[in-house]
Amino acid sequence: MPIYEYLCEDCRAVNEVLVFTSMRDIKCPACGSERLTKLMSATSSSTGSSASRLPGHGDTGCCGSRPGEASNCAGPGSCCGKA
Repeated sequence: MPIYEYLCEDCRAVNEVLVFTSMRDIKCPACGSERLTKLMSATSSSTGSSASRLPGHGDTGCCGSRPGEASNCAGPGSCCGKA
């Protein structure tokens, strides 16, 4: 059974949901809304070397805490999404 990340369009909470094949209606655990958007999740693989942190939802690691002012941003679609 896969675990998916969803963003609630009403309360903006990001939730991980264990989805069963028989589930039809998924609700936000925080507010009960059915207006959820499935997020793209980073996958992980084990290589036998030391573990490293994977970027998560809203991560602005490459641009710091002020992505709008970063000069090292890769552009649209990068981790900071700066246009």
